[in-house]
Amino acid sequence: MKIGIFFGGPSREREISFAGGRTVYDNLDKALFAAVPIFVDSRGNFILLDWHHIYKGTIRDFYPPVSALPASAHKMPVYLESLGALSTAEQDKIIGEVGRRVLPHELPELLDFAFLALHGPGGEDGAIQGLLEWYGIPYSGSGILASAFGIDKIAQKKLLQALGQPTPDFRTITAEEWDTTDRTALLGYLTRELGLPLVFKAPRQGSSIGISILREPTEAQFAAAVERSLFRKTVRRDEWSRLGEQDKIMWVQQLTDIREGIGLPVVLDADDTNIIYHPEALLTLLNERLQTADAVLLTNVDGEAQVLVESFVAGREFSCIVVEDPDGNPLALPPTEIVKGEEMFDYRSKYLPGLARKITPIDLPEAEIQRIRAACEAMFRTFGFQVYARLDGFISSQLPVPGSQSSDEQTGNSQPATGNSIFLNDPNTTSGMLPASFFFHQAAEIGLNPSQFLTYLIRTSLAARRRAGMKPVQLGRLLGQLDAAVAARQQHEQERTKVAVIMGGYSSERHISVESGRNIYEKLSSSTKYEPVPVFLTGSSAEFRLYVLPISVMLKDNADDIREKVEHMEAGHGLHPILAHIRREAGAITSTYAGQPTAQPRRLSFEELAQEVDEVFIALHGRPGEDGALQQQLEKLGLPYNGSGVESSSITINKFETNRRLRAAGLRVAEHRMAARREWAADAESFYRSLETQFAYPFIAKPADDGCSSAVKKIKSRAELEAFSQLIFRDQEELLPAPATVLHLGFKEEFPQKEAFLVETLISRDGARHFLEVTGGLLTHWQADGTLGIEVFEASEALATGEVLSLEEKFLAGEGQNITPARYAPEAAERQRISDEVKAELRRVAEVLNIQGYARIDAFVRVRGEAEAGGAVEVIIIEVNSLPGMTPATCIFHQTALSGYTPYDFIDQILEFGKARQEKQIGAKK
Repeated sequence: MKIGIFFGGPSREREISFAGGRTVYDNLDKALFAAVPIFVDSRGNFILLDWHHIYKGTIRDFYPPVSALPASAHKMPVYLESLGALSTAEQDKIIGEVGRRVLPHELPELLDFAFLALHGPGGEDGAIQGLLEWYGIPYSGSGILASAFGIDKIAQKKLLQALGQPTPDFRTITAEEWDTTDRTALLGYLTRELGLPLVFKAPRQGSSIGISILREPTEAQFAAAVERSLFRKTVRRDEWSRLGEQDKIMWVQQLTDIREGIGLPVVLDADDTNIIYHPEALLTLLNERLQTADAVLLTNVDGEAQVLVESFVAGREFSCIVVEDPDGNPLALPPTEIVKGEEMFDYRSKYLPGLARKITPIDLPEAEIQRIRAACEAMFRTFGFQVYARLDGFISSQLPVPGSQSSDEQTGNSQPATGNSIFLNDPNTTSGMLPASFFFHQAAEIGLNPSQFLTYLIRTSLAARRRAGMKPVQLGRLLGQLDAAVAARQQHEQERTKVAVIMGGYSSERHISVESGRNIYEKLSSSTKYEPVPVFLTGSSAEFRLYVLPISVMLKDNADDIREKVEHMEAGHGLHPILAHIRREAGAITSTYAGQPTAQPRRLSFEELAQEVDEVFIALHGRPGEDGALQQQLEKLGLPYNGSGVESSSITINKFETNRRLRAAGLRVAEHRMAARREWAADAESFYRSLETQFAYPFIAKPADDGCSSAVKKIKSRAELEAFSQLIFRDQEELLPAPATVLHLGFKEEFPQKEAFLVETLISRDGARHFLEVTGGLLTHWQADGTLGIEVFEASEALATGEVLSLEEKFLAGEGQNITPARYAPEAAERQRISDEVKAELRRVAEVLNIQGYARIDAFVRVRGEAEAGGAVEVIIIEVNSLPGMTPATCIFHQTALSGYTPYDFIDQILEFGKARQEKQIGAKK
């Protein structure tokens, strides 16, 4: 069956849609389905996407393509809408570089079924559903009417109130009211009617876009909250003038971010005759206008016309996926509690692992969880949802608002006169589909892995469309064919090579390690060659503890959640009774699609691991994993593994030693030295002066033996040097508040404790004609003569929004931007000349350090002289990663795709190399 995956789209959640579409593309059961990637751009064009673009980290990494980008002094990343008004021919030229345009009438020829991974307007509002209905193409999820309700928060509220279901009280503010009403009076009215805090929402956006909480009744904060939901921004001259040039650039980038800013294009002071499309143009305009004007008002041309204002619900927040069972009845999966502090569960907290804790099931008595499930199933029926939906809400000790008392007859969820009340809001007809999102996370609790869950949803969607009257004979035949194929699939499961995928660890990059491990697991599990076994490593450098994970635990949100789950099991706690109950209810689903019962985490020794698997893929980052310690254990047991050997790994984990060896070999590295705690403790002032004598501000400080993005900071002053030293040399695990503030550490940003740190000169342009940061991957092969061959890929150009590339920008979907291949020069021949020189230097690095398997090398590149003269190329090595991140978004997959390797092909090559190396070592011993 040809499954068209629709992803991307015009909404502000297009990056999550893009990442979710990739998850669906990777996890569709290859024995049952053929994936057809239909990328939807921000103008609504359908594009049959060339496969290698699917593995880009963000949409902006490939679309619009580099050739279509206007000249930009600051290389600000942009979406298609920033190119301004484009003719159809101009759009076709752009589309032709990434795939081919698909006209709506062509869709029935290309696909049998549409899997909708689109979010927000254009994806969840009934629009795409209506188009597919017109052409008779069955699609996933809810139909037109339910989707229209699902996107409109104000309509939802009115319906819930009309039916007497508990919902926070609310008011609306129109844009016209905001522009003409006395704002002091309006704020007073809202606080009297709804109380404080107040929740402000953009009523037709995703559940995490355009949301604010007003806790204090100040007019400035009130105005900021309303503007956030209307996608406006008032920029004041006094605030703008205080910013430095680089700060202004970063400010404009954040303002035009589609997720947390207002996006583009915008108009100035409601003048819709002058539309600003590009962030560079906006920067120039603000610099000009704020010379004389006290303030300017920026409004996104596709902003909202209303703001929804709700009373605040003080309670425990949860999210629950509801699916249809095989009989078409709603079945609520185990609800997940979202544990956080005072902050909102916003876009960043929802999609970046480790920022919010997600506990499944919510920690409540079984009867209370059943009440939540019943309420969610009732709302699913009330709105006429089909196939699946994600319902968010609160369970709170506050009583429902007057007049919203529900009854058994209306909803099946009678609220008690006293005790906890359940408030449901913001239903989503398309949930986020990242590997560990609520969508897959809760399905895993009943034993379905992502591939199995997608198969079930496709089958259920076909049945829903057929019930609604779409092509009953044709869809009946498709259903029969799919049911037969699923049954045959289970009967003919073949023997596969068992690969332990080791993930987790205890470094500050443990959450990224889990993301990498899950990605490897998914790529291998969809193959016919490998059977991946997820293994979680925890403990300490003194003792590694290994656990085989069931899918339900592997898909927990982050490494800490997984560790907590295995520790819970080791303490003797059994399966939560509500999970046992839901698994029985879901038996008709899992018996057909899962094929095997769910299990508990199981601890095992290295010796037991060697008995159970054929080889190992180490998906750890930093220590342990990249330091050779784990490799040593595996070599003792004769287990093949990925990446470099013990000796090389022990060198590359140490950034100081790596730099020393590379410099000795004649390669360029930054000036560097180690800064030890003992020197600092003996005389802090001398310690600081010594560093300041050797290194001029600004310089780089970072751990010498941790992951590539852990606590890397640009130190610009004595105050920042003191703060960095105090944090990295601290005695307690908790961060010191004052130094953390000085370094502007982000929410839940981790900072390791070390006995020493590395200080390096800041690598700058130094008068070069062209200067950029790159990251390059490589893969090794055994050649016919038995020697090691090194294949170096085209490097990616890494663009940072801050002073240094963050962990999220390097590894997480939708964060940061990587241009592959790197833009060394506009002319093709000159670009290739520079690229060849860069690749030659990266190959030398691999040879000097005896890197094996694969690696990622980060560097700065300077190109000197005139372009026509073929200027000198300088490559300054920053660091080497012997086990680079393998998350779905990491740029090493962009690079391998250019050389014809799919992510699975690349992983297969890595595993085959490890196996061949093991055989060579055995042969050498004989």
